[in-house]
Amino acid sequence: MAKPLRSSNITQGVARAPNRSMYYALGYTESDFDKPMIGIANGQSTITPCNSGLQPLADAAAAAVKEAGGNPQMFGTPTISDGMAMGTEGMKYSLVSREVIADCVETCVQGQWMDGVLVIGGCDKNMPGGMMGMLRANVPSIYVYGGTILPGSYCGQDLNIVSVFEAVGEHAAGRMSEADLRNIETHAIPCSGSCGGMYTANTMSSAFEALGMSLPYSSTMANVHQEKTDSAAESARALLKAVALDLKPRDIVTRKSIENAVAVVMATGGSTNAVLHILAIAHAAEVEWTIDDFERVRRRVPVICDLKPSGKYLVVDFHRAGGVPQVMKLLLNAGLLHGDCITITGRTMAETLADVPDVPRADQDVIRTLDKALYAQGHLAILKGNLAERGAVAKITGLKNPAITGPARVFNDEQSAMDAILAGKIHAGDVLILRYLGPKGGPGMPEMLAPTSALVGEGLGDSVGLITDGRFSGGTWGMVVGHVAPEAAVGGTIALVEEGDSITIDAHRQLLQVNVSEEVLAARRASWTPPAPRYTRGVQAKFAFNCSDASTGAVLDRFEDRAAGDSRKG
Repeated sequence: MAKPLRSSNITQGVARAPNRSMYYALGYTESDFDKPMIGIANGQSTITPCNSGLQPLADAAAAAVKEAGGNPQMFGTPTISDGMAMGTEGMKYSLVSREVIADCVETCVQGQWMDGVLVIGGCDKNMPGGMMGMLRANVPSIYVYGGTILPGSYCGQDLNIVSVFEAVGEHAAGRMSEADLRNIETHAIPCSGSCGGMYTANTMSSAFEALGMSLPYSSTMANVHQEKTDSAAESARALLKAVALDLKPRDIVTRKSIENAVAVVMATGGSTNAVLHILAIAHAAEVEWTIDDFERVRRRVPVICDLKPSGKYLVVDFHRAGGVPQVMKLLLNAGLLHGDCITITGRTMAETLADVPDVPRADQDVIRTLDKALYAQGHLAILKGNLAERGAVAKITGLKNPAITGPARVFNDEQSAMDAILAGKIHAGDVLILRYLGPKGGPGMPEMLAPTSALVGEGLGDSVGLITDGRFSGGTWGMVVGHVAPEAAVGGTIALVEEGDSITIDAHRQLLQVNVSEEVLAARRASWTPPAPRYTRGVQAKFAFNCSDASTGAVLDRFEDRAAGDSRKG
């Protein structure tokens, strides 16, 4: 016997007549009430090019739902453009938007008692926010990524959003003319789609494909290409089959499938933000996964893809080379992937990858075989020490030596650090400390793409360290360590560092420390006072009050932490 539809609780329940009356106003007929109600969470927005091309995907999905015998119910989700908000107060709303998006999806799916949901998103927080909402609601679900952007071009060079940030640093260093800077600025973003390297949006879309929550190859398609629209329709058809099978997100998102996703993040050189978001996704799925699990996976999975920001290629090149399925097939054959994980299609991952070649095409060098890996181990190292007792995340690809000891240059906000870099006040061997930028202190844990790109543009990318309790863009590379926990705002040791203190970053030893005695630190802690909240009303105040620390995903519903009474957990 077929499982009753959830939506029948509304359309055939006690209050059937008045409830159904409102559906008739939407054009429904009597026969529609026996069909599954399928939500389409549509992130279409003209705020950002990442989301400006989503409407055709949503329309294709809605048409496919109807053709497959369902009722599409479209609703909106918001977005914040990280690239546009970078370096401004608006950047503090980016991580907050992840929670808002998750709440939107959960609220609409549960409030309207939908039978399934297809989530469409483009910009960075659309992916984890949508996935968290899907996992909370736990009805059959599929994620449709809006697609990557095509590269811009100037003087024969491919451009992307990070090209602009790095050009600012080069201009400040006197190595680029004003005219070249303006031409890069105006040519870097040529069309709709999300930032083109293996930055956060493409990292999370790739992770979702590896989780089994998106269709094969869909995570690396370009937004403006027809195959992306076709894939949105195919995703809708797959979702209707999942509804018939009662295949839910928590059947798919397990500890083993999360390990698959992290393996792909490591193999592709993905964003540091994947750590924060996968922790949050695991929490939503009620799957045990900790920050230390990333280090466990990192040590056994090599980096085999030569992708920006630290490599040569963009995601459009990755897609042509075979994309996520090709990477997963290499990992599966090497015993580094769980092939028995179920996917949204109802097939296992091993079955999904059965027809993928065992080796990449010979006419490309984006994806390498494991014996020719760029790095023998993954690139996202979890560091601990007296500066980060609960952990911090370092991105160590592209560095000759991921270790430095140098004097602290201390900044309590991003702009003062940026001013010092552009004024030539930061020198090789320095270690910048950017603090009070964590989940509570920012609030909202803003990204530091502007200062890190300026360092690269100044030629200091691999000779200056940067440590923050904030985040980094997926476009960041260099001697950078973020997500420091506990953060400065709750009295973490990062709050006690003083100008000139000796600081050590050592990815070889997974070490992050200030080389000052415990007695000195204790004296400083005794005289430290917490800063006043930056916001006392509204969404930022709610986020700062409720969020957990970065080592647990900066989520808002870890009530067990608050019950334990540990103020340094949030």
